[in-house]
Amino acid sequence: MKSPLDYKCLYGLIGYPLVHSFSRDFFNRKFVAEGIDALYLNFEIHDLGQLMEVIAEYPNLNGLNVTAPYKEQVIPILDSLDDDARDIGAVNVIKFIRDSRSGDLVELRGYNSDVVGFGRTIDGILTPQRVSAMVLGTGGAAKAVRAALQRHGISVQLVSRTKSEHHLVYEEITRAMVASHLIIVNATPLGKYPTDDQCPDFPYRFLTPAHICYDLVYNPEETLFMKRAAAHGAQTKNGIEMLLLQAFDSYDIWNND
Repeated sequence: MKSPLDYKCLYGLIGYPLVHSFSRDFFNRKFVAEGIDALYLNFEIHDLGQLMEVIAEYPNLNGLNVTAPYKEQVIPILDSLDDDARDIGAVNVIKFIRDSRSGDLVELRGYNSDVVGFGRTIDGILTPQRVSAMVLGTGGAAKAVRAALQRHGISVQLVSRTKSEHHLVYEEITRAMVASHLIIVNATPLGKYPTDDQCPDFPYRFLTPAHICYDLVYNPEETLFMKRAAAHGAQTKNGIEMLLLQAFDSYDIWNND
């Protein structure tokens, strides 16, 4: 059986925890089906300082995906950012640029494929009435969602558990606010396996059939956020399509000059 170091190319995911992720299975199935000499691993690191240990241990590492809680924290470690990652302030793809002769690592470059992946999934849910959105969360995923919505001409109100001049807290949300924001996006990790009995403290009772409630979580397939929204007639959508689209973009980033 081959060890990770025996493969021509190694890719992976850094974050904590990673029990909810199926990127590893997705990519490894792709590599087998397409005859690609590559392997994808999960690197569940408790501290971002461990990233440099991972890089040193695997000289065949060519790219990484980044998930919570490191999408923003990883930026100071990187050598450069593409325009989207710089504008959004979050990274979910790292490309390893190596010397073509020696294989030595030359540069770590950060990208954000979340903004493109999410943006491609919302065309079918936008209507002339859905012109404003509430995005639950203020982390790296929320920043990408906000950017994608704004590129589609949608105004965005961020919501968090912590008071700030830049966003609402859940206790401040009124019926009128929910009525004027027909797109609600859960960009928090609440509800993902194994804590699938949790959801944001949103006033679901104010939702109507005119609303779309989009959860970036994809495991479980129907989150508690989605169940509570559907109970009030809202349309719901999970994050699996976004995951797949950003995965395709990640591979293109890793393998295109």
